[in-house]
Amino acid sequence: QVQLVESGGGLVQAGGSLRLSCAASGRTFSSYVMGWFRQAPGKEREFVAGISRRGISSYYADSVKGRFTISRDNAKNTVYLQMNSLKPEDTAVYYCAGSYSLSPGPLTGATDFGSWGQGTQVTVSS
Repeated sequence: QVQLVESGGGLVQAGGSLRLSCAASGRTFSSYVMGWFRQAPGKEREFVAGISRRGISSYYADSVKGRFTISRDNAKNTVYLQMNSLKPEDTAVYYCAGSYSLSPGPLTGATDFGSWGQGTQVTVSS
């Protein structure tokens, strides 16, 4: 398993930006498909964005497409989530996740990911 630690959350006004980081340690980071999920109070955890092992392909939930960008730096064992044009409905705890699965295609289900960080709170005020 890879160990994951998120950072970069906080309070921001609507329309603002935040950049989340997720530092990985343990097994080879570049072997993992990485993703970001979020969970708002009273709601289920939902997929936000994912990125392939080499960072060649990325994919997004419709709710964040065009506003969020996922990227990774395998030399630094870190994955990022740049969040722009934030909305109050983006308020949630954001989790970084890693998957060692060899399944083809985008991984978007929480059960596809076996490694999880502790989460970082993002609050967007109106």
